[in-house]
Formats: sequence, structure tokens, C-alpha cells
Amino acid sequence: MVSWLGYGNSATISIVLEDEETRTKVPVLMDDDTKQFQHLFYDGDNVSGQVNIKLKQEGKKLEHQGIRIEFLGQIEMFYDKGNNYEFVKLDRDLARPGELTQSCSFPFEFLKVVKQYESYTGRNVKLRYFLRVTIARRLVDLVHEREVIVST
Repeated sequence: MVSWLGYGNSATISIVLEDEETRTKVPVLMDDDTKQFQHLFYDGDNVSGQVNIKLKQEGKKLEHQGIRIEFLGQIEMFYDKGNNYEFVKLDRDLARPGELTQSCSFPFEFLKVVKQYESYTGRNVKLRYFLRVTIARRLVDLVHEREVIVST
């Protein structure tokens, strides 16, 4: 019913890294004890690629208050879920407020990103780097995240 009123996910967002075919992937143990392969970055590497937004119904408009991508470095304390510490926050506006009537793509680039810590998951803390795309809307934002692994 929510999507019938126009508040549901009316688009899917994906992030494609520029060099993901050639970049090294490392296995990462997920919360559900499965392994997932994620792309490996080093301090000073550029982080670039393309954000793809695919409308669920072509021709139907998606009004937004802006589209933004962020590169974040964050420390999460497992005992204090609501209080995360961001030590890296870079952002780029991809589109000004308006409306989308068809699927589209936006290139992005973060040059020579300083990644001072390695990605880490322990018993009480998780240090992670990720890209977050936000399509700002009046009531409910559309958000997609893609994690990357950093080694120094």
C-alpha cells in the first residue's frame, strides 16, 4: 500500500566502481557467517565510478530534493549502535532538486582519498569505509550503500 501512495521504493540504485573488473577483491566474513568478496583500496587511491538509478516504472516521474554521494569512514561500537564516529566524510552533489522521468547514470570521483586506518571488524567495534548514495525526497529518502575494504 505504501508504494501505491507513492512513498515506496520507486527506483533502484547501484554503484559501479570504475576499475572493479581489475581491482583486487578480498573475502570478508559477514554477520551471518557467509563470505562476500569486496574491493580492496589503499591510502591515497582514487575512488571513482558511476551511480546508476533505474526507475521501476519508466516514464513515471520521481521527484527529489537532490541526489548526493558520500564517501564515509566510520567506527561503529557494537554496544552503542546509535552513536557512530565518522572520521572521513567526503560528499558530492550529483543532481540538483528536480525530477527524474527515466533511468539515468551519474559519474563520481573522489581524488587521492586519505584512508588513515585499515578496515577492521572485531568483537566490540567495526571500522568501515563505504559509499552512500541518497536521493532526498520529502518523506522518505532512497539510500544505497556499498562497502569497500581498505588496507594501509
